[in-house]
Amino acid sequence: MEGSLAECVKGEHFHIVTPLLESWALSQVAGTTVFLKCENVQPAGSFKIRGIGHFCQEVVKKGCKHLVCSSGGNAGVAAAYCARKLGIPATIVLPEGTSPKVVKRLQWEGAEVQLTGKVWDEANLRAQELAKRDGWVNVPPFDHPLIWEGHISLVRELKAELGTPPGALVLAVGGGGLLAGVSAGLAEVGWQHVPIVAMETQGAHCLNAAIKAGNLVTLPNITSVAKCLGAQTAASRALECTQEFKILSEVVNDTEAVSAVQSFLDDERMLVEPACGAALAAIYSGLLGRLQAEGRLQPSLASIVVIVCGGNSIDSQELQALRAQLGQS
Repeated sequence: MEGSLAECVKGEHFHIVTPLLESWALSQVAGTTVFLKCENVQPAGSFKIRGIGHFCQEVVKKGCKHLVCSSGGNAGVAAAYCARKLGIPATIVLPEGTSPKVVKRLQWEGAEVQLTGKVWDEANLRAQELAKRDGWVNVPPFDHPLIWEGHISLVRELKAELGTPPGALVLAVGGGGLLAGVSAGLAEVGWQHVPIVAMETQGAHCLNAAIKAGNLVTLPNITSVAKCLGAQTAASRALECTQEFKILSEVVNDTEAVSAVQSFLDDERMLVEPACGAALAAIYSGLLGRLQAEGRLQPSLASIVVIVCGGNSIDSQELQALRAQLGQS
């Protein structure tokens, strides 16, 4: 444990520098060079390790002795992974209906899993109660400045590898933590003029709804199959970013997102969640081409970077079930 904490104080990151791969298949569809920022190969399975890793290291420096998180998705896995690396305990609080596979994955990381309540909100209340204990800290999935700060590293890597700015950057939005971090990163490296295409699925479109309303909106429930985009309310910072940067908020349906997951698996031999499929659908569905035709994106783009955010909540069986549910099989 002491070695792990010493590493933390020295500033060793828990995330890795991920590959930036040119995709022949997606470039053909887009009509320009498409690069994939492969966050799906991060140690905890998604980009979340950047922000949550940074958050956890900072709170441990300030005396945190126990992490608690109410996410069974990628944030929970990242929190459990960080706790194991730091040599401190983690408690993940989840609704009673959580799949045994998710529970097993978290326990494998060494976390204690508590099942409480029927829905996430009830589990989250329990997590907030636990976080009042001395030395315990609640890990927010997306809505915290340290989380956004951690995600800036992704843009630094893009700058180091590409040198020149891409014509557009495509990412998926759940609660908006990645969007907030990437926006800050673009400003830091002098790429604040690069348009961000912020993709959501219908039924998990809290940012798009907020932009249309002019203020934060809470969705009554999450009806999309892209459960990892399932924040009912976006981070206020994400909405602010839409006023400070060139952000194009777009929504695809579940069928387009899941179809993009299947196409990406066929084209690149990588399996990602429907949440990530929302970003890939910007290209596969022809949406980027429509944005260019409408004059909202330049007709000629030097290149496009798609952040392949990854995700742990998918396997071949789940993909087949989703396709059957949407009438694609």
